[in-house]
Amino acid sequence: MSSGFAMSRPGAGPPSGGPAPDSMTAPPHDVELLEEGSTVDLGADEAADRVREVLAGIDSDLVGLAGVKRRIREIAALLMVERARGRFGLSASKPSLHMSFTGGPGSGKTTVALRMAEILHALGYLRVPKVHAVTRDDLVGQFIGHTAPKTKEALARAAGGVLFIDEAYYLFRPENERDYGQEAIEILLQEMESERGALVVIFAGYADRMETFFSSNPGLSSRVAHHIEFDDYTQPELAEIAELMLARDHYCFSDDARAAFADYLALRLAQPRFANARSVRNALERARLRQANRLVATQVPVTKGDLMTLTAADVRGSRVFDAD
Repeated sequence: MSSGFAMSRPGAGPPSGGPAPDSMTAPPHDVELLEEGSTVDLGADEAADRVREVLAGIDSDLVGLAGVKRRIREIAALLMVERARGRFGLSASKPSLHMSFTGGPGSGKTTVALRMAEILHALGYLRVPKVHAVTRDDLVGQFIGHTAPKTKEALARAAGGVLFIDEAYYLFRPENERDYGQEAIEILLQEMESERGALVVIFAGYADRMETFFSSNPGLSSRVAHHIEFDDYTQPELAEIAELMLARDHYCFSDDARAAFADYLALRLAQPRFANARSVRNALERARLRQANRLVATQVPVTKGDLMTLTAADVRGSRVFDAD
């Protein structure tokens, strides 16, 4: 980082004899306080450049998600301002960065968690830009004395980065008094409070179930500062996602295949268990299988264009059209 805007990691703790851990009345000992009347350019250091790169990547790589992108920019802006305030010795409590991502499957929650880790690392709030994803099975044991070691191992793997807990509501099963999920929650609570500057926990899952989960665990809810909702993708957004996925793997639709895939989406969206971008990816993989089978069956030489192009027949071979 440039000398004009460099700060050590916020979670590293104050120098001996300094303020309490949650106080930021002065910057770390290796950063010189700016004098009254000085100015700080919020976008003039390497960290700001990296944040801009990540935000630009989010805009270009992720379709839709306007509300999510807006919240990410707001969080990034807050942290950049907090860094600048520290240069002037302005008092501020350490920001809580634990989050809740709510939305359906395949709506981009894990992808955004990865990008958020990059932003927090660039700004010095995480030691490493990594995400360790877990579910209930990775945290909760099946017998006494098994949960604590499992939960602590997951926390150790996520140390310095992000712990992403998918379908987090499964940690809480009040109907089963012998369930050990509450023990995992209590350990997470302790770690979230004691390691605020070294670990970010993101809880993810369906919106309605997450609401029940947080309502049943008020101590947990109070430690989650940022609740971000991921809407399901619209049909045009799903079509755009499909085009991006194909281009990434050097495939493309023929014109009639593009129209066929629009018909596919209309039918598939009306069926249960649709998983947004995940379902689109699965549909394209099956279309590629049908394309491969078609090309091999022709037993004639093929061109580069043949190998790249999905036709209407490759798309309409889906069983989704059988139910039409």
